This record gives sequence, structure tokens and C-alpha cells, in this order.
Amino acid sequence: MDLGVGSFVVANALVSRQARNITSMRWKAALRSISPLGFLGFARLISTSGVDYQVHVGEYGVHWNFFFTLAAVSILTSIIRIHPKYCGIVGMLVLAGYQVWLNFGLNEYLTSDERSADIIGQNKEGVYSIFGYWGMYLIGVSLGYFLFHNLSSKGKTRSTQVVKVWVLAASFWILAIILDSYVERVSRRMCNFAYVMLVFGQNFQVISILTLAGSISHDKNLVLEEAFNQNMLGVFIVANILTGLVNLSVDTLSASPLAAFMILVAYTFTLCMLAGLAQFSGVRIKFW
Repeated sequence: MDLGVGSFVVANALVSRQARNITSMRWKAALRSISPLGFLGFARLISTSGVDYQVHVGEYGVHWNFFFTLAAVSILTSIIRIHPKYCGIVGMLVLAGYQVWLNFGLNEYLTSDERSADIIGQNKEGVYSIFGYWGMYLIGVSLGYFLFHNLSSKGKTRSTQVVKVWVLAASFWILAIILDSYVERVSRRMCNFAYVMLVFGQNFQVISILTLAGSISHDKNLVLEEAFNQNMLGVFIVANILTGLVNLSVDTLSASPLAAFMILVAYTFTLCMLAGLAQFSGVRIKFW
């Protein structure tokens, strides 16, 4: 799930309203679109507390979870409106500034046991990582705009797009290795620069394979790919629920490699089947 949360942000950014250069929603509409994420965040907080579900405080904090992070990123995007042409530059600046802050002592605070009584101190990991996820989102918006939604690129051949995606995938992996080796180790907990580059590298590696498959299949969409694309939030919620059910019903720390493999197979099959059924039935969970 460490890679999954970042991948969810990237996937949403690539196909977002901003990446498609659609006029931003008004405040009331923006708040309506964000409110379900806040509801899901509080629902997860209440449900995990109610069933005494084991939650590592060092992941996001005492009360925070990823749905609150998504809501915070959406709020920042609504307040600070940036043209997709410049989102990449702003995103890189946000990440660079945040990384400098981490290197000058913030990382020591986030990894320490120090936790003040105020709401920010209680949820320091989740609150401060918002900067990393926001920078990640802005870069994703810029890449989505220039690669997939920019009208001026329609005349370009599919092979050119495939090459660009492969080059980007390799570049992100190289940057992730350099940052991990010489700046700071990859940390999803802090959502640092190295983690962001790792997430982009992994996602663009998958996208490069899919674009290559798409060029071979002559514009025929893969059924499972289409199913996941139509219900990203729904699939993400179901994946969280399935993960929780496994953790509640199985002692994962003592599970054998074979048992772990069988659980993963069953989990993947169930998730794909539900996504496919939702696509076939026309069910779509989307709030924006």
C-alpha cells in the first residue's frame, strides 16, 4: 500500500480536470467534491477505533489517514490555481523546498517519538507529508497535460508518445536512485523527493508497457485497464477494505510464504473481479 497511495495520487493527477485544462470548479462545487473524502477519512478513523484495528501511529499520526491527505491536496489545488503548463515547475519547487526542510531537521522531528498535544503534533507525519503529495500531484497534472491532453500534440504519432513515456520512466528511476543514494532514503512516511520519483518511475514503467500494448492492439482498450480507470476511487476503497479484512482475520506476521502468496492471489482476483463487475454493470464511484 505504500506504493499504492502514491500511485493513486499520480493516476488521479494525470486524468484530472487540471490536466485536461478544464475550467476549475467553483468553491461550492469544489467543497462538494472534497466532502466525501473527508467523510471517508472520518469513517475510517471511527471504524478502525471501533474494531480495535491495529494502526501504526508512525504511518500518518494518531488520527490522520490517507483520505484526509487526498482532501488536503484537493483543497490546496482549489485554493492555489495554477495553469497546467506551470504545474510541473511549481511541483518541483514545492518538492525541492520540502526536501531542504527535511534535510535541515524536519526529518528528525518526523521520525522521533516527540508528539505534542496539539492536532498537528499528534498527526505530524500526515500533515507534513501533504507538501510531498501536493508536489507529486502538480507534477502529475503537468505530465498529463503535455503527454495525453494537450491539443497541440494530437498530430504526433503514437510511437513518439510511447518513446516519451519510456524515456520518462527511465529518467524517474534514475532520479529516484540518485536521490535515495545521495540525498535521503526513500520514505513514504515523509513523502520525500526520492519517494515521489520512485512512484513516478514505477507508474510510468507500467504506463509505458500499457502504451506499447495499446499501439500493438490498434486502439483497443484492455478490458481490465478500462475497468480500473472508470472506478479508481471505488477500487482503492475496496482494496483498503480487503486489506483490513485480511489483517483482522489472519496473523500476517506468522503466515508462511505459501500462505502469503495464496492470500495475494485471492486478493488480486477478488479486486479484479469486482472492478470488472462494476464496469459491466455501469457502476461508477466518482465525486468530482
